[in-house]
Amino acid sequence: MKTKILILVAMSFTMVGFAQKNEIKAADKALKGGDAASAKTSLEAAAGVIDAADVKVQAQYYFLRGKIYADLAKKGDNSAFDTAISSFNKAKEIETASGKAKYGKEIDNQMTIIAADLVNSAVEDNREKKFKEAGEKLYMSYKISPKDTIYLYYAASSAVNGGEYEQALGYYNELKEIGYDGGGMEYKAKNVATGEVETMDKVQRDLMVKSGTYTDPVDDETPSKTTEIVKNIALIYTQLGQDDKALDAYKAARAKDPEDVNLILNEANLHYKLGDKEMFKSLMAEATAVAPDNPDLHYNIGVISNEQGNIEEARAAYLRTLEIDPGYTNAQLNLSTTYVNEGNGLIDEMNSLGNSRADIARYEELKQQKDDLFKKGAMVLEDALKLNPDNQSILTQLKNIYGAMGDNENFMRLKKLLGE
Repeated sequence: MKTKILILVAMSFTMVGFAQKNEIKAADKALKGGDAASAKTSLEAAAGVIDAADVKVQAQYYFLRGKIYADLAKKGDNSAFDTAISSFNKAKEIETASGKAKYGKEIDNQMTIIAADLVNSAVEDNREKKFKEAGEKLYMSYKISPKDTIYLYYAASSAVNGGEYEQALGYYNELKEIGYDGGGMEYKAKNVATGEVETMDKVQRDLMVKSGTYTDPVDDETPSKTTEIVKNIALIYTQLGQDDKALDAYKAARAKDPEDVNLILNEANLHYKLGDKEMFKSLMAEATAVAPDNPDLHYNIGVISNEQGNIEEARAAYLRTLEIDPGYTNAQLNLSTTYVNEGNGLIDEMNSLGNSRADIARYEELKQQKDDLFKKGAMVLEDALKLNPDNQSILTQLKNIYGAMGDNENFMRLKKLLGE
């Protein structure tokens, strides 16, 4: 009796083995016939018992599964990419453990094809503004072929374009960890059929040009992207509100490129956001030393100096701004305002004076100072109008100054220019 039971059990396993092979065979046939969906259905019938199969059948199963899902992915099922990759990896793992490598080379070829398909699909996603999906596909392509680090860089760029900052941060940090530089030479040529300029490796480009399918070969030297990467890491930390990490990232970035004005400005703005206006001002001064002819730098120094009550420094900064760019409207308005505000600052003392001879003399002295300051403020804007006669902000502020001065003639002139 025991012998019969053992025979039945053995027969049972044999039947399961035949079933697996039949399902795999049916799936393979369907795939070769171009019906990946039916192939998937046939193969799924063997999924529940595949772990009980011998390693040869398991390797065959996962290899075929990879091919089926790769075909589905190529036909538009984006979710199939990950399954295809994991299936091929599983088949390779099984073969490596067993010491047999029937599918090894073909798996490598299939993975190369998937990597290319992922990139092509990511390009379409970017065109359709599906930046998150594009980033994920480019990252998968990089993981398949880690030597192609450019795809990790493109993955980060796609994520940033889509506002997927956490995703981008992970990619940028990985780029930093692997020491990605990105500099070098790009080999380009124009596709005769499409008219588009394409980038490829030098050997391929030269062959394509020689064949006549591509023309106008160009060798473009690309700069290092190291500074850009660390800068973007800092900007993303700022965007995510992780200010301490952002400051550390700026230090790392500036250590690599201490004269990058944009880095200095970004760090300065972060200090300003954190309320450290002294550090902001110090960094802005550093930036102006690097780029002395940048009017925006001098203007921002003027704004902060004015906020800190350093009126003379503010005026000097605004005047330098206007030396560089005479038509810088905000600098004109702010410079004028420094004189008006200083004049207004005298009014409290004027109002506090009494009717004694000394008080009256002091009042007249202060009034003259106030009027002189208002006139200086007005002259700044009169000069500004010569360059920009229709600017509504300049006209309005100038009208208000003449109104405060009691200069009715100029006040009415400005009202007329404003169409009031």
